[in-house]
Amino acid sequence: MTFDPQTRGRAALLSRRRLLTLGLASAALAIGGGLVPGFGAISHAQASTEVAQQIANHFAQTRTMMGEFVQFGPRGEQTGGKFFIERPGKLRFVYESPSDFQVTADGNSVVMENRRLQTADLYALSTTPLKLILDERIDLSGNKVRSVSQENDLTTIQLADRSLFGNSTITMMFDPQNYDLRQWTITDAQGRDTTVMIFNVQTGVTFDPSVFNIDYRRVQAMGGSQQQ
Repeated sequence: MTFDPQTRGRAALLSRRRLLTLGLASAALAIGGGLVPGFGAISHAQASTEVAQQIANHFAQTRTMMGEFVQFGPRGEQTGGKFFIERPGKLRFVYESPSDFQVTADGNSVVMENRRLQTADLYALSTTPLKLILDERIDLSGNKVRSVSQENDLTTIQLADRSLFGNSTITMMFDPQNYDLRQWTITDAQGRDTTVMIFNVQTGVTFDPSVFNIDYRRVQAMGGSQQQ
């Protein structure tokens, strides 16, 4: 899901949703000759999925996190801001000026606001890929894992699932030692990349409940009717 606040139209909104949703998963792998240590002579795809799920389980143990991000769009545009996550189901991404874009999930719904233009789009959390990442348990079964690879300084996992991501793919990169998420890239159906890098990440933080509140009356006033 690509969050490019300069882009207009329904397709752009769906791309934004995918980018935010998918950036918060994590996985890692150590492969040698098509085998994964500890798994024996199983298929490469099966090994990748099982190891990716192990790391996703590790990531799911992080209940809260916050930090800063920088985003690079497909045309070289750059923006940034701050993010806040509380599992299960809660998230906020706040883009800095001049974009003034904000995404909030309160456990039931997801709202995407353009505060400069005073517009909003509202989605049920259960219908977005955010549910996959913000659930109590991250489920990577069902052939969601396309590939996993490891280099000395980065571990990479690519996900693809039409039911969740449409024709987009998501490539995530992690520290191979501690599995910290470093960045993710969304490649849309036209082959355009949007990359997000996160830094100054803190975990185990405590948030005021208001951080994830959605003012539904305000959203409705901005035209934010429920989308499917």
